[in-house]
Amino acid sequence: MADARFVDQTDLISGLADAPNLMELNPYEFENLVANLFGQMGLESKLTRSSRDGGVDCVAFDKRPVLGGKVVIQAKRYRHTVGVSAVRDLFGTMMNEGANKGILVTTSGYGPDAFNFAKDKPIELIDGGGLLYLLQEIGMQARIVFPEVE
Repeated sequence: MADARFVDQTDLISGLADAPNLMELNPYEFENLVANLFGQMGLESKLTRSSRDGGVDCVAFDKRPVLGGKVVIQAKRYRHTVGVSAVRDLFGTMMNEGANKGILVTTSGYGPDAFNFAKDKPIELIDGGGLLYLLQEIGMQARIVFPEVE
């Protein structure tokens, strides 16, 4: 749990107003929110610094014997579909980090190629609806409202 990339994270979840729009968070706040979420879910999570993070937004450790291990998490506050390249990048990062699992969290959704690549790999793809559900499970009401496209 010692890594020069780790930075202090703030408790963003308790500091947000009721039902915040996640699209109004800046990318660093969104990464912090995701790190907080996995911490609330029982993992020991560490937020990484925003530059030169090696493709890792958060590293989490599941301390359960046999089932646990190192988890690499990427957070994408996107309004467009996340493509397969982001999933490939995550998988490469997992291999480089020696992680047991990779989790990609987005406010939007994933294309079919992303799901096909992740199939049979220890990768979880969490879309906007899944993210809102997980936040609700820890007692936080949030929403995702995409900005108007002109």
